[in-house]
Amino acid sequence: MSLPNGFLDELRARVSLSHVVGRKVVWDMRKSNQAKGDFWAPCPFHQEKSASFHVDDRKGFYYCFGCHAKGDALTFLRESENLSFMEAVELLAREAGMPMPARDPAAAQKADRRSQLAEVMEQAVKFYRMQLSTSGGAGARAYLAKRMLPEASQARFEIGYAPDGRHALWQHLRGKGIAPDLIVDAGLAARPEGGGEPYDRFRGRIIFPIRDARGRAISLGGRAMDPNARAKYLNGPETDLFDKGRSLYNHGPARDAAARGKPLIVAEGYMDVIALVEGGFEAAVAPLGTAVTEEQLRMMWRIHPEPVIALDGDAAGLRAAMRVIDLALPLLEAGQGLRFAVLEGGKDPDEIIRGPGPAVLQKALNAALPMVALLWRRETEGKVFDSPERKAALDKTLRAALMRIKDASIRAHYGEEVKRLRWELFGTRRPAPGTPGRRFGAPPPPMMPLPTTRGSLFALDDGAGERLREAVILATLILHPGLIARFEGGIERLDLHGPGHARLRDLILRHADAPDLREKIAADAGADLDALFALSHVQIAPPVRNAGDREIAETCLAEELAKLEAARGVQREVREAAEDLEGLADEGVTWRLGQAAQARNRAGRIAKDDGNDLGEDRAALSAHLQSLIDAEIWVKKRG
Repeated sequence: MSLPNGFLDELRARVSLSHVVGRKVVWDMRKSNQAKGDFWAPCPFHQEKSASFHVDDRKGFYYCFGCHAKGDALTFLRESENLSFMEAVELLAREAGMPMPARDPAAAQKADRRSQLAEVMEQAVKFYRMQLSTSGGAGARAYLAKRMLPEASQARFEIGYAPDGRHALWQHLRGKGIAPDLIVDAGLAARPEGGGEPYDRFRGRIIFPIRDARGRAISLGGRAMDPNARAKYLNGPETDLFDKGRSLYNHGPARDAAARGKPLIVAEGYMDVIALVEGGFEAAVAPLGTAVTEEQLRMMWRIHPEPVIALDGDAAGLRAAMRVIDLALPLLEAGQGLRFAVLEGGKDPDEIIRGPGPAVLQKALNAALPMVALLWRRETEGKVFDSPERKAALDKTLRAALMRIKDASIRAHYGEEVKRLRWELFGTRRPAPGTPGRRFGAPPPPMMPLPTTRGSLFALDDGAGERLREAVILATLILHPGLIARFEGGIERLDLHGPGHARLRDLILRHADAPDLREKIAADAGADLDALFALSHVQIAPPVRNAGDREIAETCLAEELAKLEAARGVQREVREAAEDLEGLADEGVTWRLGQAAQARNRAGRIAKDDGNDLGEDRAALSAHLQSLIDAEIWVKKRG
């Protein structure tokens, strides 16, 4: 639906961001300045101990200097509660006491329909819950007792029983005046193909209600009491309320437990999740009758940055784990990964907790493997590599897997670990006494590069130039705070390496609106600030020499940020080229590095010829530099 102009601005003005966020975090009052609307806390979106998550109540904006999450109250609700945009708007509007504007009739009808379906589902949950306590539910109660599931747990998870009749729920809901279409559309009943009265989907089954992150009943799961049933477990069909691939069992309670510091454990089914929660592992979820989907994986990462996959230790469980690996590789980001607890003996979490006990499961969770270890295990376990061809086949398979990782830094670290594991597998045998050779287990001597490679970017400067460029950017911002808003996004993304530079950047962003910005920064980081402006390179920079000329400062900032990004683009290419050293001819690597070096040198010559004085050709310089960046001339074009 469309919202009238000014509605969202009025909503944000009425709602305190610190109040919205404060429900999910514990403020660091030593660092926060409540009187000025300045709040700091450990980030709710990634695990950390330091308070790097900043809320500015005056601006209504939050930013994490660790994981770079940022946004306003609506963004925070959407990310932390897994809400749609309109759901977040409606929730905030209720808190602010603002009536929602009249909605589009079609959208309003659809929302009303979903609310009606959710109410029908709640009626079904209550009916099945009641049936468990009747004489007809005796068999179900006996089964739950055999599974050592106490009544308190049954109540906590609202477990019920579906009688073995075709129309028990149907007649109950119709007796309450609920329309037939609503019962069918909620997935509770199905229409016979040949016509006639709809029949209950769940019959003779123990019922597990499925709720979304907000606690609404959206579907049901049922375990058959009859051992000869065609399906041991049955989930409700896809409906306007329920999407299997976008839902997790126990989502809301697990998210709350993870927010209290509990590790997120991903199990296979309902009983595993219930057993985990009863065993003290409260942040437990399960997919719903399907293999883990990309959306479910992203939902897990929103709950916890490193979920532990605790699937059954049998062959089927391991195959499921391997499918998760293939799904996750392209989605990996810094600080966002997976670990795998391989449960031995073919047992699932429920069997371990009911048998050896929670301590044994905790030991397995503590020993959970990083994803790279399980990837290596998949490609090498049970295989013999006794020929160059087999070794080359392994290299090819692993290289293809690693190339699916989009994040260059993570791909590089995976490559380093794979090389280490490969060396352990193919280490040279100990030479006979008296014969030359390497000591067993020692890494091979480094391969000496060609003379042309030694002259490439591997031998260029150690980054001092980039640190000076960072210094000019920071000094310009401090002297010209009016430019901070325009360049805020680029400044936040900067990966700063100079002494004290990251701290100065954070203070610049924190006090961006302060009329006495330099004094504010000096109060917190006086030594770093003095060291910054003492640099001769900073003192002669045009925006410092001409502190009253905003145009020079603006142009200089744009160019310095672009040059820094160009230089780091070159570095990324260098890292990726280094990863390819094994399996590429040295001449090929040299060519790629040489192209990158030429690109950087051309940019450097332009700056040198300019004499650090932008003069009248600023536009031409910016255009030429941008063309170098856009063309990515340091990247070798394939094909």
